Amino acid sequence: MLGLVENRSVSPVFVGRSAEFTALTEALARATAGEPQALLIGGEAGVGKTRLIEELHAAACAEKAVVAVGGCVEIGADGLPFAPFSTALRSLRRQLPEELRAAAEGQEDELARILPELGQSDRGALGEDGTARLFELTARLLERLAVDRTVVLVLEDLHWADASTRHLLAYLFRALRRGRLVVLATYRADDIHRRHPLRPLLAELDRLRSVRRIELSRFNRAEVRSQLTGILAAEPDPAVLEQIFERSDGNAFFVEELACSIGSGCSTGLSDSLRDLLLVRVEALPEDAQRVARIVAEGGTTVEYRLLAAVGRLAEDELIEALRAAVGANILLPTADGDGYRFRHSLVREAVSDDLLPGERSRINRRYAEVLEADPSLVRADERTPRLASHWYHAHDAAKALPAVLSAAVEARQRYAYSEQLRLLERAMELWDDAPEEVRGTLRPPDDVEVYPACGGDPTSPPLRYLDLMAEATVAARFGGERERALAISKKALRILEGEGGGKDPLRAAWFWIQRSRLTQDLTRGDGWQELATAQELVRGMRPSAVHAEVLAMVASWGALHQPGPDSLAAADRAVEYARLVGAELTELHARLTRGWLTADAGGVEEGIAEIYAARDRAVELGAAGILGRASINLPSTLESMGRSGEAVTAAEQGIAFSHQRGLADTEAWVRHNLAHSLFSLGRWTEADAVLDSTVELAQSHKARGLIAGRRAELALVRGDFEEAQRQVGLTRSFFGTHDFQPQHLIPPARLAMCIAARRGALADARAEFERITEHGFPPGTRQYALPLLCAAASIEADARGLPDADAGRAAVLTAIRLHAKRMPTLVPVWHAYGLMLEAELARAEGRAAPELWARAVAAFEATERPFELALARLRGAAALLDDHADRAGAADLLVLAHTAARGLGARPLTEEIELLAGRARISLAPTSAGMGTAAGSDPDPARSLGLTPREQDVLRLVAAGHSNRRIAEELYISPKTASVHVSNILAKLGVSGRTEAAALSHRLRLFPDQAA
Repeated sequence: MLGLVENRSVSPVFVGRSAEFTALTEALARATAGEPQALLIGGEAGVGKTRLIEELHAAACAEKAVVAVGGCVEIGADGLPFAPFSTALRSLRRQLPEELRAAAEGQEDELARILPELGQSDRGALGEDGTARLFELTARLLERLAVDRTVVLVLEDLHWADASTRHLLAYLFRALRRGRLVVLATYRADDIHRRHPLRPLLAELDRLRSVRRIELSRFNRAEVRSQLTGILAAEPDPAVLEQIFERSDGNAFFVEELACSIGSGCSTGLSDSLRDLLLVRVEALPEDAQRVARIVAEGGTTVEYRLLAAVGRLAEDELIEALRAAVGANILLPTADGDGYRFRHSLVREAVSDDLLPGERSRINRRYAEVLEADPSLVRADERTPRLASHWYHAHDAAKALPAVLSAAVEARQRYAYSEQLRLLERAMELWDDAPEEVRGTLRPPDDVEVYPACGGDPTSPPLRYLDLMAEATVAARFGGERERALAISKKALRILEGEGGGKDPLRAAWFWIQRSRLTQDLTRGDGWQELATAQELVRGMRPSAVHAEVLAMVASWGALHQPGPDSLAAADRAVEYARLVGAELTELHARLTRGWLTADAGGVEEGIAEIYAARDRAVELGAAGILGRASINLPSTLESMGRSGEAVTAAEQGIAFSHQRGLADTEAWVRHNLAHSLFSLGRWTEADAVLDSTVELAQSHKARGLIAGRRAELALVRGDFEEAQRQVGLTRSFFGTHDFQPQHLIPPARLAMCIAARRGALADARAEFERITEHGFPPGTRQYALPLLCAAASIEADARGLPDADAGRAAVLTAIRLHAKRMPTLVPVWHAYGLMLEAELARAEGRAAPELWARAVAAFEATERPFELALARLRGAAALLDDHADRAGAADLLVLAHTAARGLGARPLTEEIELLAGRARISLAPTSAGMGTAAGSDPDPARSLGLTPREQDVLRLVAAGHSNRRIAEELYISPKTASVHVSNILAKLGVSGRTEAAALSHRLRLFPDQAA
């Protein structure tokens, strides 16, 4: 019976895995219903992942689904990016040629970076934005294909995936939201050691609720018996079963191998070594078949037939017989397209490869490389260069390997596979010293290094240097998201330059200092100024150059973010001038964006905004995605800060459309935040919520996430969810970090923290926050953040009048507010309105009603797009009129308007404060026939409207005065225990957490007016 095992090592019966198979078929059903599915299948090598996928394949085909399988290539680390996606998309193209053509229409050149058969990709680079664009287009392609049919995309052997494949898979798992699509990936769990690059991705995907991970365990004894029964076509002998179960430990592949070994008579002499076990059947093959197996093992995951014939140097009949023997023994399998061969199981391939002698491995790789150089048509055009580079490298021929590796790096960059480009460049640096000088002298110039000084490839330019490879690697690492590595390379490059004599190559040194500045900021290790200052000093006095212009543009941009004002504007002017002198138009456009922003902040609103529009339009003409992305962020932000929120919404929507079309996810997140900001200003809070909800998944950078959290904190605060507001402020600050002090990241969270502390009754905390944020003053150009903060500080002081211990320190705070306000010109209507509100709040904090000041603030806000601030000003104006015993009817009108707006916005605290004031003044908030309120009310007592009994009102009055329970008991002739019970009931009715917060609430709502005097 065992004599037949060699030809039947795979059980025809699918054993076990019922729960796992059910989970897969249920996912298939959900996808068919229109809900995309994302799954990960893990398990040790040989445990049965492939067999499970094969069963799913059959079930999906039975349901008329389209299945495409792609496997990761083990040479992925050598620069063959997106290999499984390319293979799977080729399969889809064969099965759905017209449908894929229609789905890719208009984007063929971009998608050709993954599937070259679609066309000739544009070989220009779009920088780090290019990868995001390619990912978004791939997701959109799959969604379009899965509109009318169920598509199952299987990616096998993720443990070998190149970084670009891992990044694209993570993007798909997060981004796919529609279509009848299943994306499934398998990986070897036993290969995922602590430092394996797949490990962080698995941890990230585990946090996504949309991704399901399935772990396959080994077979138990009963399942091994079922597997052997299928292999043997009969029940196994109990002794054989026990021996195989013990030796295999339930690993399905080892069960097959052991069964074959025993059937071949090796039951007593079997080696304990796993490699020897896997080689048993290979060594039983004819010599030519073993030779073919060794060649295939070193050729990668799959080897084309024509390539195998050329490398093997066997006569065709001999080659076919050797392949027939290997296939018949279940060692090799034909590929799905029938064009080549692969090992049935990668464990066997690894064992055969490991068994090669060092010289033998080098010889086989050299033969592969020579054959590919002689006939490039033997492999796909998109695979030729990276495979050639890998074979020359493993052939240990530096003279041949270095140029091939650099060529492969260029192709990786052109496909936006920056991580693979970096690995290849690091390999080139490893080969550099071993390559002959005459070879190094002919190498091409560094590829896509922005404004880095030219070298190599031109007889008039200096030859390519090791340092130049480091520059290219720095950019590749930065674009690939490996900023720690980029920073380390740039630091090493600067050490090399210093060792050569720091002043001999100032332009290259300045370029590397620019990189350090950018990376330091990206990694939130600092504000990057010291690095920029060093670069600026290096180019000082030199004739204009692209590097010099870039330094000036970076200095201007840094100043706009950290120290906006005339100095930064002058730096932007110089950057534009230098960029024009040297023809660096992209640098010029970046500088013009900065100049437009700073010009608007300085008061030249129309001129500045016009320059931003002009730079954006020119970037559209040039197809400059990076500049378009920045303009999409800066334009709506500038419009919003000038109070032009409606126009900002339009600009943001255009920016979102651009970012989404090009797949720039993080840029889109920034623009969406700006849209949410303007919607909030316009009072469209529900829309702002929806925008923020859709933004969370897009945000990739810490700063984008910090902005989103800050906007959510703002919404929570005005809606009265103070705990959520405090949580979001904490998130905001954690995302922004503590090393890069940008006013836009510091001032708004400080204002929110002040307001939250005041709501909790923690006046001291609010004052401490104010003191910290104002310690060094506000830079010019930050009034859009500073004026609301000063208004909040004055309002907090006004609300705290009458609180115990609140008087001490108030004068100093109000003096500081006035001092800072004097330095802020209010040049546009919205800033003017905030300035008038601040003046009125200061009067209120000093105990003056000042209805005329509030009337001016109301009139100013009526001319802006700020409904919340207008409602607040109307409330304060009504209170001032009532306190001044002036126009009661006018106060009623203001309260009705404020109440209508506050309720419409969903501003609960503001609504409650309006209602309490109206109740205290006996003003009805129901509009009259004339549309306004009337000075009458059913309940003149605001404390009673909170549900407080007369005794509880007495207790609260004393709590607000700062009395202890014992003092309250003495005042009211009750026991301290009874006083404690009353206080607990009051806290529950007011919905506050402590006595201080209750006291603050009573003062803010003016429950006891005599105490606030």
